[in-house]
Amino acid sequence: MVDEERGQIDPANCLISSYRDLHVWQQAMDLAEMCYRASRSFPKEELYGAVTQIRRSAASIPANIAEGNGREGRGEYIQFLRIAQGSLKELETHILLSQRVELITGQDAKPMLDKTEVVGKMLRALIRSLQNRGKA
Repeated sequence: MVDEERGQIDPANCLISSYRDLHVWQQAMDLAEMCYRASRSFPKEELYGAVTQIRRSAASIPANIAEGNGREGRGEYIQFLRIAQGSLKELETHILLSQRVELITGQDAKPMLDKTEVVGKMLRALIRSLQNRGKA
């Protein structure tokens, strides 16, 4: 598992047999679920606007983590983690815009934005760890 304090993989706790064992993937799935639930209350006219954009970018984060984990090389894995980071920033932007145009309140946006911060830190730590492992 990734040591979130040091941003490194701790080999003693490394029992990963699937991308589903990755804490960052689990947190990204929680974030996607939060976004799906929050967007249920958006007005119907936003079904093909904000709702679609939020759900697509939110689902893309764990999907890219999973896809990267299934790739053969470390470089490909890192590239997919970077794509996940991009989707994360896109999601943050859609949440902030939804808040600005009053589709959601700041109180409703805060837990999602807090979770994007957690997932972002974990993605950066995993990328650093994979990069450092390549240098060893």
